[in-house]
Amino acid sequence: VAQQACPRAMAKNGLVICILVITLLLDQTTSHTSRLKARKHSKRRVRDKDGDLKTQIEKLWTEVNALKEIQALQTVCLRGTKVHKKCYLASEGLKHFHEANEDCISKGGIVVIPRNSDEINALQDYGKKSLPGVNDFWLGINDMVTEGKFVDVNGIAISFLNWDRAQPNGGKRENCVLFSQSAQGKWSDEACRSSKRYICEFTIPQ
Repeated sequence: VAQQACPRAMAKNGLVICILVITLLLDQTTSHTSRLKARKHSKRRVRDKDGDLKTQIEKLWTEVNALKEIQALQTVCLRGTKVHKKCYLASEGLKHFHEANEDCISKGGIVVIPRNSDEINALQDYGKKSLPGVNDFWLGINDMVTEGKFVDVNGIAISFLNWDRAQPNGGKRENCVLFSQSAQGKWSDEACRSSKRYICEFTIPQ
């Protein structure tokens, strides 16, 4: 463009006008290039800010959901009882083992599983207070997959066992486990379709 404009300008007004024309054209070209770069940088900054904002919003939602879980757990602990790093909450009705398991999971817990003698004692005490007159209730333990291999709801083998004398004795007919108050917290196997009371267990986050 400068080469075409310059001969015409020189023919009329000489070298000075030619130089001015070239200068103006260069300024326009430089200005246009600068604006394009500025737009690219601006778009990049907007994309970066959008990405940062999305990350911050996702983080906030995660924190809000965590707070909701803690508040729900606090409500459970207030209604039930706190034992070490767990909360227990007794059921209000009778259910088959599978129904009891689903109910506890829907509330954010599992059917209770005592892991040591201290938890056996704590369950005895809480069971007497919250389930008066109830002789036995479900534990979250079964051997439905492999006979004789007792596992929790996640399929993990139970390392602490507290069987009553001559238990388990139901073979393939009785694949779920009961906590017996009359046997001082000892366990027995039972048909999973029996209707029993149960206690849900909730882990307190650290």
